[in-house]
Amino acid sequence: MSDTEFRVWTIGDVRVTRVQEMMLPIDPGFLLVDVTRERALGHDWLRPHFVAEDGSLNLSIHAFVLEAGGKRILVDTCVGNAKERPDTPFHHLDTGFIRDLEAAGFAPESIDLVLCTHMHVDHVGWNTRLVDGKWVPTFPNARYLFARKEWEHWSAEAAGEADGGGDLHAGAVLGDSVRPIFEAGLADLVETTHQVCTEVSLEPTHGHTPGHVSVRIKSGGAEAVITGDMIHHPIQCAEPQICTHFCTSAEDAEATRRRFFKAQEGDRILVLGTHFAGPSGGHIHRDGEGWRFVPVS
Repeated sequence: MSDTEFRVWTIGDVRVTRVQEMMLPIDPGFLLVDVTRERALGHDWLRPHFVAEDGSLNLSIHAFVLEAGGKRILVDTCVGNAKERPDTPFHHLDTGFIRDLEAAGFAPESIDLVLCTHMHVDHVGWNTRLVDGKWVPTFPNARYLFARKEWEHWSAEAAGEADGGGDLHAGAVLGDSVRPIFEAGLADLVETTHQVCTEVSLEPTHGHTPGHVSVRIKSGGAEAVITGDMIHHPIQCAEPQICTHFCTSAEDAEATRRRFFKAQEGDRILVLGTHFAGPSGGHIHRDGEGWRFVPVS
């Protein structure tokens, strides 16, 4: 397996493995409001890991597996195969994500907990896979943890769709990647401050979605945090006001990022970006009126 497919960090007694589903070079304007290639290239430190020479963004879609407290915890499940996602880069994918997960040492049957930071298309997709025409849980021995606030939001959105259309996440994504987990009796609704185990907890980082959470790891005096989509790309460290086209509240998302950056400043806390390409892990350093993401190997 290549280095781009998985990386490993140790936080105290907790081992974190990144398994990548895909790299997605995209035009900045597809994801980020009012961000051009020229604007991205204006931050020299973003190259080469996070911005290509042509100004396109390097975006990684990956999952993290935490080995903590005798449990295997999968954080976010990427996009998934064979999903109906028309007009997106995710339509009818056929990736080797499960093979890569197994090659990293994590057979689907060995996962104890699945934790989704929120219910967007690229974070819940491998919750299920298609078997004999039916969407079934990919991780049959796991409990799936969802923030209650997040579930209530998207359920309400779906209930308001008279024709079953509308928002992708409230319709198709819930239909093939979330509801089957509830139907299988494997879902647990938790609060956004839920303590997963001694070393792992959730913390509310709303804005991108109303019930969005990040994942805090504390063990042996070391600390790390998995961002989820509170941050999509390191350019948002330099310019925290940059939001995506997919945020439910741009104002709340910016405020959450600014609080987060201030709290993580320095080399003490490892920040693991859920969509960060390259090393994916690093530290937040103050840089003028903004911040800079400094990758670590």
